[in-house]
Amino acid sequence: MTQMTQICVISVFSVIVVGMTTTPEQLAFTDRVADFYAREYGFPPVAGRVLGYLFVCRPPQQTIAEIAEALLASRSAITGAVTLLSGHNVVRRFRSAGQRVDHVTLDPRALDPGGFAGEIYREQADLARTALGLLEDGDSERRAMLEEGLAFYEFLAERMPALRAEWHARRKELGHRK
Repeated sequence: MTQMTQICVISVFSVIVVGMTTTPEQLAFTDRVADFYAREYGFPPVAGRVLGYLFVCRPPQQTIAEIAEALLASRSAITGAVTLLSGHNVVRRFRSAGQRVDHVTLDPRALDPGGFAGEIYREQADLARTALGLLEDGDSERRAMLEEGLAFYEFLAERMPALRAEWHARRKELGHRK
C-alpha cells in the first residue's frame, strides 16, 4: 500500500466514522510541515502536523479534541504539541466567555520578526568572544570556528535592524498589520 493510498484510506475512514472532512491533500500537507519543522527546528513531528493542520483547517479555531480527531493522534500528544508551539508564539490557546473548552489557532505574533532583533546576535557574539577568551588552544580548528561565528554574529547584529525596518515598511505597503 502506497503512502497516498494509506492517506486516502485514513481520510475516508475519518469522514465515515468520525465525521471529519480532512482531505488527503491536507493530511499530506501536514506531514510535509511536520517533516520541515522536525528537520529545521527539531520539533516533534506531531507539533509540525498540528501547525500544518492549523494552516489549512476550517474553522481556523479548533479544540484539542478536533485536532486529535483530524490528525488521528491522542489528545495528550496534541496538548503537548500545542504547549510547545504556544511557547514559541506560533499558536495560541484561548477560551471564549461561556465556553467550556479551549480553542487553538495560529498566533499572529508568529509573524513578528523577532529573529531580526540585533540584540540576540550581539549576545551570541558576546558568548563567542568570551569563549575565545577562555580557550587555551592556540591556532586550532575550534578557535577558527569561534572566530568565524563571532564575525557572523557581529555581522547579523549590524544588519538585522535594517532588515527589520525594511520588512515593516514592506508589510505596511502590502496593507498588512502595523
